[in-house]
Amino acid sequence: MISHKHAVFLEVARQLSFTKASQLLYISQSAISKQIKALEEYYKTGLFERHGNTISLTPAGQLLFHKLEAVQQIQNDLHQELPLLSQDFQPKVTLILGASTTISLYILPPVLSAYLTQNPRVELSLRNRNSENILKALLDHDIDLGIIEGINKISQVTYTPFLTDEVVAVCSPRNPLVKHDLDLKDLYQIPLALRETGSGTLAVLEDALVQHGVKLAQLPVRVRLGGTEALKNFVRVDTCLAFLPRQAVVKELASGELVEVKINGFEVHRTFNFIQRKGTENNAPYKNFIQFMRRQYFQTE
Repeated sequence: MISHKHAVFLEVARQLSFTKASQLLYISQSAISKQIKALEEYYKTGLFERHGNTISLTPAGQLLFHKLEAVQQIQNDLHQELPLLSQDFQPKVTLILGASTTISLYILPPVLSAYLTQNPRVELSLRNRNSENILKALLDHDIDLGIIEGINKISQVTYTPFLTDEVVAVCSPRNPLVKHDLDLKDLYQIPLALRETGSGTLAVLEDALVQHGVKLAQLPVRVRLGGTEALKNFVRVDTCLAFLPRQAVVKELASGELVEVKINGFEVHRTFNFIQRKGTENNAPYKNFIQFMRRQYFQTE
């Protein structure tokens, strides 16, 4: 087993930040500093270089970091294989999941509840970020598994389809737009409220517009907001047209708080994918989680 001191070192080395490691490990920065100091005294060398508000690994720190990552992988393999020989050995599994806003807020909660009920030995953390940042977190080893949409595929990552959703145009019920169906050319005259750069929703909208010969940069974008809830709250009280995932506005459309605006000949669909670093496809916790989520989601649709 990796000791607590080494686990703390691993997180600081991954984040290159005592503050971020403190937040992720839920322990104080002073406690983290104490553990790192104890390791440096044990190894009789410094593990981090301090550069004002930033840190970097020393050569000794880099060596320790790479060796501990290898040890952690061996430990994970052992925890997967040993239960096949000893049914009484059921180690706790830690799974760090990252998901885009739509998935985190509107799709995962009931499915995660069912998963944790059936897998009481799993300790799960969910981090809610936009798709671009989820992909970065996966590549930086900040998360084990991600669920994203609307992003170009890269070679270091394995993609497994999860579900599809539609992005729809919505506005306030007091907006004059509710009285008309629109043509795509009308978007050149209508103020828009959109998600921030890096959002998967924005990426698939932009791709769909390009396929119809429309560049997003040519449209009158009044505001960009970080997060689906912020965008919903804004468009409720403003005259802008917004594009939001249908999954995110089901209740608002049903209650009349928002109204869907049809755009003739224009539909936006996107696929959500599980993402994981290549080489981890046969990792039992990840594989079991993906299989459960796909099966459970389609049972509850």
